[in-house]
Amino acid sequence: MATVFAILLYAATAILVIGVALKVRQYARTPAPLKIPTTPAPTTTGGVVFRMFREVAFFESLFKASKWTWAFGYIFHAALLLVILRHFRYFTDPVWDVIVLIQPFGIYAGFAMMIGLGGLWVRRFAVDRVRYISGLSDHLMLALLVAIGLTGLAMKNVAPTDIIQLKAFALGLVYFDWQPLPNDPLLIAHLLLVAILMIIFPFSKLLHAPGVFFSPTRNQVDNPREKRHLAAWQKAAVKQSGGD
Repeated sequence: MATVFAILLYAATAILVIGVALKVRQYARTPAPLKIPTTPAPTTTGGVVFRMFREVAFFESLFKASKWTWAFGYIFHAALLLVILRHFRYFTDPVWDVIVLIQPFGIYAGFAMMIGLGGLWVRRFAVDRVRYISGLSDHLMLALLVAIGLTGLAMKNVAPTDIIQLKAFALGLVYFDWQPLPNDPLLIAHLLLVAILMIIFPFSKLLHAPGVFFSPTRNQVDNPREKRHLAAWQKAAVKQSGGD
């Protein structure tokens, strides 16, 4: 079992890293044909950086669009970040001080994550326009995240797994020294679900995570009068014709 899951997790990690890297390269190489920042937009590069920071850190545009969607979305993402950071204790020895400090908060973050997911899933049914554009993949993705959260909470609060053996297995993956995996059905289900999420991540709507940095409505400077915007193929045509 340890060998099977070691190979599965290595493969899932490779698919996640390579898949996201290829998508990011695709996003970076795709030119924006028009100057289309959502106004009011910053007129300087520094302003764009600050705008992107507000968007990534505080979900500014979502806050302006829908307060309750923003609330559930922010709760989920903030809690997910804490949960992921808390899991670093399994892959470090000794555990980093910052990871030790967030352990108490990470315990409750799992419950907060489920609240956020629940609100976002209810939105898929309760809001007409959102229900109309929601496909099977949207519901399956939410179901997968909920299943990961529930199995994780169950291992912590219902049927605790062998943490020492689990950490030995996780460190074995890091150092390529495979160790036995605890014979725990909840843990096996949890790891399998996480591997599935990692594999499908580069091919799903979850790519909005890196994609937000390449959104022309957010990352463009609002200076169409001061500087002519040219896409890559337009620059070549202008250069060939001898224009500016």
